[in-house]
Amino acid sequence: MPRLTRRATLAGLAAALTLPAFRTSSSATVRAAPLPELTLWGPPAGPSITLVHAIASGLTRPVADKVVFKAWRTPDELRAGLTSGTMQAFVLPTQSAANLFNKGLGVRLVNVMTNGLLHLLSADPSLTSVAALKGRSVAVPFRNDTPELVFRRLLAAERLTPDADVGLQFAGTPMEAIQLLLTGRADAALLPEPAASAAILRAGQAGKTVTRVLDIQKAWGAATGLGTVLPQAGLGVTGAFLADHAPAVEALHAALAAATASVNADPARAASDAAAPLSLPWPVIEQAIPHSNLVALRAVSARESLESLFRAVSEFDPKIIGGALPAPDFYL
Repeated sequence: MPRLTRRATLAGLAAALTLPAFRTSSSATVRAAPLPELTLWGPPAGPSITLVHAIASGLTRPVADKVVFKAWRTPDELRAGLTSGTMQAFVLPTQSAANLFNKGLGVRLVNVMTNGLLHLLSADPSLTSVAALKGRSVAVPFRNDTPELVFRRLLAAERLTPDADVGLQFAGTPMEAIQLLLTGRADAALLPEPAASAAILRAGQAGKTVTRVLDIQKAWGAATGLGTVLPQAGLGVTGAFLADHAPAVEALHAALAAATASVNADPARAASDAAAPLSLPWPVIEQAIPHSNLVALRAVSARESLESLFRAVSEFDPKIIGGALPAPDFYL
């Protein structure tokens, strides 16, 4: 038996530290080489700017020889893609990821990509608090998903009842919510970035003034005592993709971490990359980035803030997150 020297021990430790950080099953196929091709799915919202910029900058080359971005437009489209198996790596609301994991669809959360990008917009500068919305109407996209759930929690903190005290006008997409606001059918709109920046630009083109009257992240911290961190969306992968391609998942997280730093440092360049894939004007994307709180935090590191969010939004109905907090292996 060869003698175990100090040099050999150190070499072994160094090799161990270079292994993928994500756990795989014993049957997993470990592939160090890039995949031939990978599609990354994301909504037309802040974190997808990071996805597109990572691809355009060549940061995803260690992940796959060819990486393309495709947008999903509604939560129903996302769920259909997961059910059919056509989506393997995707950005989604963290609350939706927890729900899908608990329903046995095998979704695992790789990281958190934004610490909150929701804003309340209005042409009325007096609507600077949730309490000020009493007797007013608010356009809200994506019924029964993260924006509405967060907003209902804020209303409850002020003892305001939806419909009775604050009228909620639901829209299928953020762009539909913008239309309700700009046509005067809603006093305010709850919008994610970059839709919030798009609303401000469109209002200006119509000769109107619309502003971000309330930062929802700050309102969240005041209402819950949980601070202004709202881990709203992140990168998810299917369990099957993780089992077969753990090194690619690790490489993808590393690419997104580098891309996040680049996006925040140079919004103009990132906006140029993302304009066509997200079907939005580059000035809108550039203006949205500073308000998007873009990050790349491993899910396991963000578990405490994620569980705080899950508890808060499931107070009304535990089924929102699938009945319980996700098990530890949900967080990569």
